Amino acid sequence: MEVFFEFLWSASAILLVILVLLHSPKGDGLAGIGGQAQLFSSSKSAEQNLNRITWTVATLFLSISVVLGAGWLSAATGP
Repeated sequence: MEVFFEFLWSASAILLVILVLLHSPKGDGLAGIGGQAQLFSSSKSAEQNLNRITWTVATLFLSISVVLGAGWLSAATGP
């Protein structure tokens, strides 16, 4: 059982890196100083879906990290 979670943790880490790299850059540059960066920013459907998937995978990764780090799987199976 623990091996499955370790594989799922590794796969979610790799997928999370790929998803973060797929995001478009959100750097405002000098336009961020005057607040003009918000004027032309619009969220498209593809970007919204990518955000949802990224947050889901990040939540999965962090949850599995807590479970594996706390040792709850090895404690449940016994010595």
